[in-house]
Amino acid sequence: MEKGKLYLIPSPLGENDPAEVIPAPVLESLSSFKTFVVEETRTVRRYLSRAGLKGHIAELEFHELNEHTDNATIESYVRLFDNGNNVALISEAGLPAVADPGAQLVALCHRCGIEVVPAVGPSSLMLSLMASGLNGQSFAFCGYLPAKPDQRKAALKSIEKRSATANQTQICIETPYRNDAFLADILAVCDGRTRVCVAANVTMPDAYIKTKTVAQWKQSPVTIGKRPCVFLILA
Repeated sequence: MEKGKLYLIPSPLGENDPAEVIPAPVLESLSSFKTFVVEETRTVRRYLSRAGLKGHIAELEFHELNEHTDNATIESYVRLFDNGNNVALISEAGLPAVADPGAQLVALCHRCGIEVVPAVGPSSLMLSLMASGLNGQSFAFCGYLPAKPDQRKAALKSIEKRSATANQTQICIETPYRNDAFLADILAVCDGRTRVCVAANVTMPDAYIKTKTVAQWKQSPVTIGKRPCVFLILA
């Protein structure tokens, strides 16, 4: 039986106009899909409406894949590709399958011989690295660190040591409501000479991107608030 393809469709990083951050050919392709696997249905419905599909959303088929989706449900999604049906994978924000549960669907497609087609769009991680002034030749994405303060501080010390040894930028993200606690822990445990970039609401009108040493951050503290944020560290 002929199988369709999996298209990885990026989404905006915030509530801005999709045309500001998503290439026109990608937006134009959205009308060709009837089946979507998404991290959060409401978010994608809003995205598709702003992207020109308003009035046609009810005709579309949505299947969720997030942290609550069990393996059996994910495995069942292979049937979505039957009869040559193409499927679009869309994350909550940015690139699908990067720091995103959608990677499990991509892995399933590779196991089942289904072609995977990535599309161009914004990555908060790469945009933040570009704008940080830190080492773009060698970097590592550390994802989320432990939520418990003592464990998080220990992880930050380890990350700083690795950064110093390899001259490697370390990239981290945090749940927005813990942003300020996360930055406070960085300033508490890292060397005063270590450079830290705080990149919040990247691509949005109120984007905030600053790189300073730990000592400089202590002299001029900032409140990030509950904004999507990327932290970059170079010891």
